[in-house]
Amino acid sequence: MYWCKIARTQFEFDEIAKLNYETFVEEIPQHETDPSGTRVDPFHEQNTYLIVLADTAIVGMIALREERPFSLDKKIGPVENFLPDVEKMCEIRLMAVRKAHRNGRVFFLLARALSDYCYERGYGAAVISGTTRQLKLYGQIGFRAFAEPVGQGEAVFIPMVTTRKQYGQSVASRLQTKRKLFHPGPVHLTKELAAPFTEESVSHRSSTFQALYEDVRDRLVELGESFPHLLVGSGTLANEAMIAQLKKEPAKGLILVNGEFGNRLKGQAARWQLDFEVLEAEWGHSFSMEKLGGELEHGEYGWMLMVHGETSTGMLNDLEAVADLCETYKVKLCVDAVSSFGAVSFSLKKVWLATAVSGKAIGTMTGIAVVFSHHEIESDPALPAYLDLGLYENKVPFTLSYPLLKSFKQALEAYPERYSLLSERFEILKSSTQDWPYLTADYPVLLTFKAEDEFEHFPLDAHLSGYELHAKSTYLKDRNLFQVSCIQPEFEQDWQMFMKFQEAYSRYHLT
Repeated sequence: MYWCKIARTQFEFDEIAKLNYETFVEEIPQHETDPSGTRVDPFHEQNTYLIVLADTAIVGMIALREERPFSLDKKIGPVENFLPDVEKMCEIRLMAVRKAHRNGRVFFLLARALSDYCYERGYGAAVISGTTRQLKLYGQIGFRAFAEPVGQGEAVFIPMVTTRKQYGQSVASRLQTKRKLFHPGPVHLTKELAAPFTEESVSHRSSTFQALYEDVRDRLVELGESFPHLLVGSGTLANEAMIAQLKKEPAKGLILVNGEFGNRLKGQAARWQLDFEVLEAEWGHSFSMEKLGGELEHGEYGWMLMVHGETSTGMLNDLEAVADLCETYKVKLCVDAVSSFGAVSFSLKKVWLATAVSGKAIGTMTGIAVVFSHHEIESDPALPAYLDLGLYENKVPFTLSYPLLKSFKQALEAYPERYSLLSERFEILKSSTQDWPYLTADYPVLLTFKAEDEFEHFPLDAHLSGYELHAKSTYLKDRNLFQVSCIQPEFEQDWQMFMKFQEAYSRYHLT
C-alpha cells in the first residue's frame, strides 16, 4: 500500500538524493553526472520533504521551502509584486516519482499531502518554477502561470502558483479518496441520516413538526430517564443553559475537574459569577470517592457540576457513585454528558440537570443541544430568553430545523442496539492497539495514546496519508497525546485500511 510522511532521517535524505539523481540527472538531464549516483538539492537544509512509500520503499517525493529569497525571486523579482494578495507562501523545489510507480495514485497522494501540509503551516499559496514538459501535471494540482516565462532553450521556466482555492477546484482534489475518520466528532452522516436534509423543510409551528418533536422527546426520555429540553446549538450552549439554572441557587457549588472539559465548566461558571469551589484530580485520573464524600459532608454545598465523559483524557468518570453521594448529602448534581450520551447506557434519574447533543456518539449532525431535567423548570425573566429552559417545557419557543430534528429521530431509533455495536467496535479498537503507548483505555468509544518513540510523528504522518486521528486540539498537543475513536459510521472497513497503514508504518520504523 502507498502512504505518506515527512522525511526526517538521514536514511530518508539519502534515498531522496538517489531519487533526485535518477530523475534530474539520468532521466531529465538538468545536471551533470556524478559517480556517487546522488544529487543533493542546493537548498536541502531548508527543504521539507514529503515522501510517499510503497510499504517500506520510498517511491516519490516533493520538496518545499519557505525561506526567502525563493529561486523565483531571483528570476523575476519578489513574487509579491505578482501575487499581492498572498501573505504567506512556500516554494516547491522538486517533485519526483519512480517510473514503476507513476500510476496516478502516488501523484495524487503527494498532491493531497502537499495541500494538507501547506494548510497546517498556514501557507496561502505555493509557487514553482514550472518546466514546459510538465505543464499538464502542474495543472492537475491547480497551478496556473502568473508571470511570463524566463530562461531560454531547454532551460525555460514558467512562474506558476496554486492556492487553496485553485487546488480545491483541481483534478487532484476532485479525484482524492475520502478521508478515513477516527476522531470523536463531528461524524460522517450515513445516507439514511443525511436524507432528511434533502427534503423540503417544515415549519416548527406545524402539527407535522410537533408530532416529530414529541417523538424525539419521548425517545430521549426512554434513553435518559429524564425530561429533555431541545435548543438549537452545540454542547457548549447546552452547558450554558444548564449552568444558567444555577444562578438562582442560594448555596455555593462544587465543580469537579480532571480534564479540559471540566476546566471549561469551571470557566463557564465563573462567567456566570457563581459561588463555587473546585475539587481537582490529576488529568487522566479518577476522583477519590472518599475525598469527595468528605468534601460534601463538610462543605455545605447546594450543587455539583461535573463531566461524565472527559474526552480530553479518555476518562469516563463514575457517574453512579457521584450521584449516590449527591443523593446522600442532598446536593443537586449537574452533568456534562455531551460526549457520553449515546456512547454508553446510563440513567439520569439521580441527576438534577444534564446535557447532550445530536452529534457525537449518537451519529447525526451536531446542532441540537439537549438539557435534561427530572424536575419542572419555571421561566426566569432574569435569564436571556434563549437560555431560559422554562420557555422550552412544553413547546418549541424558537426556530428548530425540521431536517435536523428528523435526522436526530432516525439516529435515536438505532438504540439500544447501537450500544452493542459501539461496544463491539471498541473491543476491536482495544485488541488492535494493545501494544500502543496507552494513556487511558476505559472510555467506551475512545482510546488515548502518548505520541512518543515511533508514535512521535504518527498523527501527522497518518493525516498526510489520509487518516484523521484526534490530535489537533490544543489540550492534546500540549500533553503530546492523540486519540482514536470508533463512532464514525464506516469504522469497520476504514479500520482495516488504517491497520494496514499502521503495520507498514511500524515495519518501516523497525528497518
